[in-house]
Amino acid sequence: MTDRRTEFHTNGPAARREAALTVLAAPGTTRGVALVLHGGKAHSFEPVEARHLSPLRMVTFALHLHRAGKDHGLAVWSLRNSVRGWNGPDRSALQDARWALQQISAQHPGVPVYLVGHSMGGLTAVSAADHPQVDAVVALAPWLSPETPVTPLAGRKVLMVHGTGDHMTSPSQSLAFARRATRATASMQYVSLHGAGHFMVRRGRLWHTLATGFVMKAFAERAGFTHPAARTLAELVPGSAAEVAL
Repeated sequence: MTDRRTEFHTNGPAARREAALTVLAAPGTTRGVALVLHGGKAHSFEPVEARHLSPLRMVTFALHLHRAGKDHGLAVWSLRNSVRGWNGPDRSALQDARWALQQISAQHPGVPVYLVGHSMGGLTAVSAADHPQVDAVVALAPWLSPETPVTPLAGRKVLMVHGTGDHMTSPSQSLAFARRATRATASMQYVSLHGAGHFMVRRGRLWHTLATGFVMKAFAERAGFTHPAARTLAELVPGSAAEVAL
């Protein structure tokens, strides 16, 4: 585990917070890294605890990714944010993600990085995609708005997945963002999951299949191997399809 301490200044005394990374290493040479980013709140300087549901929700995604990719050299890093909120111009979660990417670059310079984020973590993934090692982004039920810039996604492969039953973040905003970002990206695919909600419980297996399949497809193309998860993804989301309903 790698830790960082940082200071956030509020209207009161400075509060010291800690972000943390948990690493599921590849057994041999690391040829790629998936960075898993959890959700949070619009405004909160409360520290994130490991027991909070937002980071816990992403544990199974990290495990699925590691199981699929470890033998091919994929390491999976999970970031626990320093505080629970995005916090407007502070963009606390983005600061933490940029720190995590610095740690990955220091340990694995030049390897491709795959960002997988849920909710606020989806916004974080989109916003941090301009790091030079990022190859692809998976945004699950992301928290996006018309003001979210598309420029960080320039040249990246992107998968966005949103449930039609989501009442926490907006499927229509995600679709509008995907259409707006299409020209900037290397590829953009949007998947609408009928009846699925924000917390990815309903149709949970499909959320995992899509996220893992997309990462493994991008990684396999980059590293030069084939993977069954990528073939499964292609059956669900053909490469030529920009928008798919499942």
